[in-house]
Amino acid sequence: MSEFEISSADPRAPDVARLLAAHLAFAREWSLPEDVHVLDADQLVADGVFFFTARRSGQLVAVGALRHLDAEHAEIKSMHTAETTRGQGVGKAMLDHLVATAGVRGCLRISLETGLQEVFAPARRLYKNCGFEVCQPFGDYQLSADSVCMTKNLTEGAH
Repeated sequence: MSEFEISSADPRAPDVARLLAAHLAFAREWSLPEDVHVLDADQLVADGVFFFTARRSGQLVAVGALRHLDAEHAEIKSMHTAETTRGQGVGKAMLDHLVATAGVRGCLRISLETGLQEVFAPARRLYKNCGFEVCQPFGDYQLSADSVCMTKNLTEGAH
């Protein structure tokens, strides 16, 4: 059993809203304005979006969401680990949970967009180590010198 408890949550809960605000501030600090694709709380509770929190001993340590793009393709959104718990495995636990959720929901592919700056290197390594590969922009994303899209085919076995 993981040391992190991952469960569905309300993005409007006070501690969750604070971590989502930190996520938005981080994105704005390190990304070009046109490459800040953060969902707000209303978007995180919309149909087709599944929002999760990770807690350790009751303390919020990470958030993540899965948004269906269509019946077979989902996107990882709002994945953010609290600064004090980075490098402790919670990002991988959340990513594993999101990938598993996509599979259970019948998705054949899961994709994401992330930054190219050095500050995003740990996230890109995590995604690569979990079987994600760089891909062309999907959905409404455009080619950017500031960000990269990655995808994972869920029909090719476990990560």
